[in-house]
Amino acid sequence: MDKVLLLNGSPHEKGCTYRALKEVADALASYGVEAEIFHIGSGPIQGCTGCRSCKKLGICVHNDDVYKQAREKMAAADGIVIGTPVYFASPNGTLIALLDRLFYSASDLFKGKPAAAVVSCRVRGAVAAFHSINAYFESSQMPVVPSQYWNVVHGVVAEDVENDRDGLMIMRVLAKNMNWMLKTIRDSGAVFDDGIQLRY
Repeated sequence: MDKVLLLNGSPHEKGCTYRALKEVADALASYGVEAEIFHIGSGPIQGCTGCRSCKKLGICVHNDDVYKQAREKMAAADGIVIGTPVYFASPNGTLIALLDRLFYSASDLFKGKPAAAVVSCRVRGAVAAFHSINAYFESSQMPVVPSQYWNVVHGVVAEDVENDRDGLMIMRVLAKNMNWMLKTIRDSGAVFDDGIQLRY
């Protein structure tokens, strides 16, 4: 059975971002895909310091619990969805701090896994945040899963998202396409490893 990890990058465990991710998770379950939502919490998260120690150790030296759990779950998953709220004009700062460390230290573990960004906002900033999250996937050789529009829901609280019919529909289409991509990759029998690694 395929498994998708949905990373909730909001400090609010059951807010708008969670509601969007839950719509994806429920739709995935209807296709027989195991889906887990992992909340990064509301505490501070250490950002990357550019020490490059992970290139020698294979793991970030700031080896806190959130990093360790997210790394293990992302490595074990067949597909990844990362959700973020927009508070001003970009993804949540603590989520970015975590993603910088995860992708700098462990992007080889995620290579070839289908991935998608999900964004929640009140009105503005969603597209910039959406492209910011997708950049992690695109620079890590992860196929980006599409929907019918940018993967965005609108609201201030989770109840608002219930009224965003278009947004919830986009989440369901995203799940359908994630399921299709997972099955296509699995059925192809192809191994995604070209052996090419940039130096950075």
